[in-house]
Amino acid sequence: MSRRSARRLTGAAAAVTAVLALFSSATSAGAADANDRTSGIATATASTRSAEATTGTLSTSTPVVFVHGYTGSASNWVTAMSVFRLNGWSSSNLFAYEYNSYGNNITNARGLATFVDNVKSQTGASKVALVNHSMGGLVSQYYLKVLGGNTSVSHLASIAGANHGTTYASACLVYTTCQQMYPGSSFIAQITSGDETPGSTKYATWYSPCDGVIIPYTSTRLDGATNNPVACQTHIGFLTDTSVLGDIADFVAS
Repeated sequence: MSRRSARRLTGAAAAVTAVLALFSSATSAGAADANDRTSGIATATASTRSAEATTGTLSTSTPVVFVHGYTGSASNWVTAMSVFRLNGWSSSNLFAYEYNSYGNNITNARGLATFVDNVKSQTGASKVALVNHSMGGLVSQYYLKVLGGNTSVSHLASIAGANHGTTYASACLVYTTCQQMYPGSSFIAQITSGDETPGSTKYATWYSPCDGVIIPYTSTRLDGATNNPVACQTHIGFLTDTSVLGDIADFVAS
């Protein structure tokens, strides 16, 4: 695969409440429905990928760090971790980074750097793979590009990432993270100027016109990444889309 082929508000409380509810609904969706959804993953698909792993085509030894989106948590990744385990990963190599959705994404990216260093120390791995969702894209991109984290990351998979911002963030501009997530912010400018996919890291994105939260939906795409359009999937639906998650597991194992 070629490397080159996420002020004061007056009278807006309702809007803020609405966006918080939409972004955070992933938490309950990931936790409550995980068993039902993961039980429907096709056995044949898992067997095929497992067979590929045993022949040496794929590697599932790379630790994976999942980075949630705005108002998210580790519970967003219940289905994803189940899919990765079905595709050969040990639970001891699957990690979820949690951060403050309302603070500052620079601080969040620095926290991610520390978290990755701890994972590397714990597992003995020289690099990890990052899988992010929504505003987690901003946290990840700042870490890789500005903090030099690309030297510690083998693969970056961005699911509906707000990599070039989203106008949906206008509903929560009371928070620094949402200000940073708005298109045209200085934070967006910093992570998108020049090379969007630095280092030897393999980059890939998944995005959909049915997203509804990342506006425009093409914001997720990164120049120099393998950008994968999904015909129709909602922003939260990506978190339990076992087909997309299986493709991501294949990408990380490549």
